[in-house]
Amino acid sequence: MTQTVPTPTHLVQQRYRDPKPTEPTQWNPVLQVLHEHRSVRRYLADPVSDDTLRLLISAAQSAPTSSNLQVWSVIAVRDPERKARLAALAGNQAHIEQAPVLLVWTADFARLRQLADDQEAPLEGADYLESSYVGFIDAALAAQNAVVAAESLGLGTVYLGALRNHPEDVAAELNLPPQVFAVFGLLVGHPDPTEDARVKPRLPQGAVLHHETYDLAAQREHVTDYETRIAEFYAEQQLSHSWTERVLARLASAASLNGRHRLRTSLENHGFHLK
Repeated sequence: MTQTVPTPTHLVQQRYRDPKPTEPTQWNPVLQVLHEHRSVRRYLADPVSDDTLRLLISAAQSAPTSSNLQVWSVIAVRDPERKARLAALAGNQAHIEQAPVLLVWTADFARLRQLADDQEAPLEGADYLESSYVGFIDAALAAQNAVVAAESLGLGTVYLGALRNHPEDVAAELNLPPQVFAVFGLLVGHPDPTEDARVKPRLPQGAVLHHETYDLAAQREHVTDYETRIAEFYAEQQLSHSWTERVLARLASAASLNGRHRLRTSLENHGFHLK
């Protein structure tokens, strides 16, 4: 059976559930990969080779990095027992054990601290909140490059923020030294086609794109419109909640953060002073 190649217009329509999508005037394979992104939570047993892993990391290292500091590192976890222990720390999500490789992205100042010690040089600037931001942002930029690279090769991915539920335990499991903090995980593997993972629609551009100055009042109608669009998606996934309900529940209280309300303490425990 010949598989139908989705058109650019269809892919943009799918991303927004827009009944009247605007046809893109420009398109290329990179834009197609970006618009086809979906989270994959069911994987085949097929391994991800070392060659592929090296390619994903070289793509990650091609991302921008502030002042070329390169304050991130990544740990590739393949051992089933270690993945099982990390899964237990991250809410017992079954796909963590199922995926062939878990990449744990870290903000890493230990490398620069070691360099400063070797040179007997001060590194006071690393103890400020700004520097921690740089580490988190650099890790995110690198990981997203790896996601695009993986999906361009037909692999599936999904991020794991739940590794921040128990940061100290994750650090112990991965032998992270002081000044290295696990920011998030990323599963990579061959998607199980029976999952039928679908593109989740995003807010209309009118809710996120502002021109010249920020306009909060104008967003309300776009959010209302989005509720209707994403309700169709949730119904297809046999989910009964609304986007608003999900967002408000996720941020309702410290308890709803599932342990991540301790993030400042966890960072300080691991050598991030946040002046």
